[in-house]
Amino acid sequence: MYYGEFAYQIDNKFRLILPAKFRETSQANYIEKFIATRGLDGCIFLWPDKEWEIQEQKFKALSFTKRNARHFNRMLFSGAAELKADKQGRVLLPGYLREYAGITRDVMVVGISSRIEVWDINRWRDFYNTQKESFEKTAEDLFDVS
Repeated sequence: MYYGEFAYQIDNKFRLILPAKFRETSQANYIEKFIATRGLDGCIFLWPDKEWEIQEQKFKALSFTKRNARHFNRMLFSGAAELKADKQGRVLLPGYLREYAGITRDVMVVGISSRIEVWDINRWRDFYNTQKESFEKTAEDLFDVS
């Protein structure tokens, strides 16, 4: 659904222009709004509203009697905000999410299949440079390649 990496800048009003490819995908799938929240590894997750509903059921199914589940859900749900793109395809990124992700101006917008991730560009470069060396090893560990 969403694929690729796109370098962008946040404008002076803290709006992000979604990549044209992502706007086209959203329009073709009747996606009008996103749920933004704290992502893992220091990014912001943008979930299309229908996909968020699917993921939300999984998150809510975690046992609230388990400390890690409570902490995870608190961070995830307390950080959630509904975003609607304007006619130019811009979304306003809330200040607390920009702060969480260390975003000031330059960002990398990354398509991860059913969600979009927004990274501070330097944080993305650090992540990428750290992970590119272990990409094949990780694939071997995750998949039974026979």
